[in-house]
Amino acid sequence: MAAAGGWRAAGRRRRRGRAGGKAVEKEDEEEEDGAVLLRRLREARDDLLSSGFWAASAGAVRAPLGSSAEPPSRCVCYGLGRFSGCPAARHQLAFLLLLLEQLGVPPGRCSLFDPAFSAQEAAALGQLGLRLLPDNEEGKHGVEGSATLFYMVHCGKALYNNLLWRNWSAGALSKMVIIGNSFKGIEERLLSRILERDYSYIAKVLKGTEEVALPAHPRYLDTFNDTSVHWFPSQKLKELSPEVWDFVEEPTYQDCDDLEIIRKEDRADRRSPAAVES
Repeated sequence: MAAAGGWRAAGRRRRRGRAGGKAVEKEDEEEEDGAVLLRRLREARDDLLSSGFWAASAGAVRAPLGSSAEPPSRCVCYGLGRFSGCPAARHQLAFLLLLLEQLGVPPGRCSLFDPAFSAQEAAALGQLGLRLLPDNEEGKHGVEGSATLFYMVHCGKALYNNLLWRNWSAGALSKMVIIGNSFKGIEERLLSRILERDYSYIAKVLKGTEEVALPAHPRYLDTFNDTSVHWFPSQKLKELSPEVWDFVEEPTYQDCDDLEIIRKEDRADRRSPAAVES
């Protein structure tokens, strides 16, 4: 992956011979489709750079680094969507790749999950050096002691809530940066009783959150609207009431009418692993 010239996958030698001719032909077609997808991704990257959106966003992206926060050494991306056919998702992926370059996070330290990914898209991500998470974590990914960037543009509220629950301790939260739907916007749009009932971890962390919005741009109004960079400074977390950390039950969303995530099998409730570890 070249920072100056865009992203290119390593070439692959084609097999030839009479046996398995149809398989070879199919492989050639897949390689051609993959090349088209990577070309479109490079075009999306060029759009972000030429439009000025990436340059304008750099201040928000660097905001957590200007504090005492530890720079991210790894990245997790949820909910990217079908970037082969959706220009908005393609620009979001291009933004992510620029972000990894900016922060110095190797592609191999970035893991993605979206149940909608096609085999072609999964292959393209692999060619870019990115990793796929094997299972649907429902957002419950622990930082495991490493400063981690979570890239979750336009994800469901439950996904953010689950992520916070999984890392519900001051030590873990202070190692997180989340790029995704504005927490302030979530607070403004939801009735307080709904926010506290269904998304209690978002509600409880609001006073411990720093948030900077990505700039508005006429070309990307639907692509990055309502998107902010969030981080959780240790000092702000220490100022929260001690009672905030007492309730650490796993969210169940039993009373939620519009759950916006794809669930896996229901499991028995358990305490937050981060709280147990702390």
